[in-house]
Amino acid sequence: MAIHYYCRHCGHKMGTIDADVDGRQLGIEQLSDQDKQEMIDYDQQGHVHIKIICEECERTLEKYPAYHEQESFLN
Repeated sequence: MAIHYYCRHCGHKMGTIDADVDGRQLGIEQLSDQDKQEMIDYDQQGHVHIKIICEECERTLEKYPAYHEQESFLN
């Protein structure tokens, strides 16, 4: 099972973990149920896809705080 990290706004692939790790090691158990639903997807091969925010999008959100209200601010 691989764990893939993508930016939730621009879709940039941030990285992949191919090692056998569990949710505790990644801090997933610290997320609320709602956060887990919004941030984590599983594909048919059992791979985990986690949506995070890349540095570029984080800088944009800091510059334009109103963008936090939108699911995605990129078209």
